[in-house]
Amino acid sequence: MPFRIFLADDHAIVREGLRYLLEAQGDMVVVGEAANGREALQGVLQLRPDVVIMDVAMPELNGIEATQQIRQALPSTQVVILSVHANSEHIFRALRAGANGYLLKESAGQDVVEAVRDVCSGHRFLSHQIGEVVLQHYFGEHPDDAIVSPLDCLTSREREILQLVVEGKSSAEIAEILCLSPKTVETYRGRLMDKLKIHDLPKLVKFAIQHGLIDLE
Repeated sequence: MPFRIFLADDHAIVREGLRYLLEAQGDMVVVGEAANGREALQGVLQLRPDVVIMDVAMPELNGIEATQQIRQALPSTQVVILSVHANSEHIFRALRAGANGYLLKESAGQDVVEAVRDVCSGHRFLSHQIGEVVLQHYFGEHPDDAIVSPLDCLTSREREILQLVVEGKSSAEIAEILCLSPKTVETYRGRLMDKLKIHDLPKLVKFAIQHGLIDLE
């Protein structure tokens, strides 16, 4: 049986390149694609692939949040993060969310194929640069210190709403996406801003960019 793979990336050219590379192996088939995190979550839950290749910065629901929800619902589905971010915050947030692999887009290439085989065999796969970051932390001055992100103080729902807010969606639009009332969305919005001690939208957008929830594109 071929490995069944789902691709989640907001750039069509990236998905096309990955599909070509993976299906050229002969024992891998791409069973679905998505251009945003919420579509990815829905597609994966429906198709139940063996592996998801997941971008981090995607519209509506970022890859780390989507990874956490996928791994909770489908523990047997492995997730490999494919990202431009190589800092420790992104890496450790992804690993804590349940990702089994983490690759940098700039050097993915054949690593993607190796990562799929490794995670399907029950192993983790980190690209060379990512492995260096993990080792530096482990063998660093304070190896027992956890990598803490300001996002950790928020609940999963608050992080979802934060992303939708900084993407410019109104409370009514967010309520429709998440099947909540606009009043409930406003409550979550006020609560997350209090937790982050950020009380205006421009600073909230800057925060979201700094911590990889959205890109500058």
